[in-house]
Amino acid sequence: MNNPTLAPADWVDEALRRFEKPLLRYAASITGDVERARDVVQETFLKLCEADRAALDDHLAPWLYTVTRNRALNVRKKEARMAPLLEGQADTLSNGKAGPGEVAVLNETHHLVAQALERLPHNQQEACRLKFHNGLTYREISQVMGVSLGTVSNLIAEGLDAIRLQLRATLTPAQEN
Repeated sequence: MNNPTLAPADWVDEALRRFEKPLLRYAASITGDVERARDVVQETFLKLCEADRAALDDHLAPWLYTVTRNRALNVRKKEARMAPLLEGQADTLSNGKAGPGEVAVLNETHHLVAQALERLPHNQQEACRLKFHNGLTYREISQVMGVSLGTVSNLIAEGLDAIRLQLRATLTPAQEN
């Protein structure tokens, strides 16, 4: 995104194109509601329009995720409820190349992983979503969540371990082969 030749409006348009969908998923995972997530992301991009571009270019992704996170947490706190959005509701699973059996297995696997993720403590869920659904680096996650790199590493490792254990407990011996 560090392209100084882009006009300010084009810079915001490029950021919107690149980050809108991931930020919507992230905000929805916090607010539990797609419409509220849209409002949060819209507010984030309005704030970006007012921000100093030179100060943000080198760390735009963490800044966007931090603003989105703070706004989404405020919405959740204000409404005092959370009904998590399953990851599959934000995106479609099949690209049309897999057969019906493969799609069924993928759907079931996705569902089991989503259930296991929902059982994690909130901070582990958030770290795992930022890493695996939004592609942020550990450093970016550290900035977004306001925790150390070591804490991010521990949250993700513990979250993955817990998901693995849950999946192993869910699978029958016939499914493991």
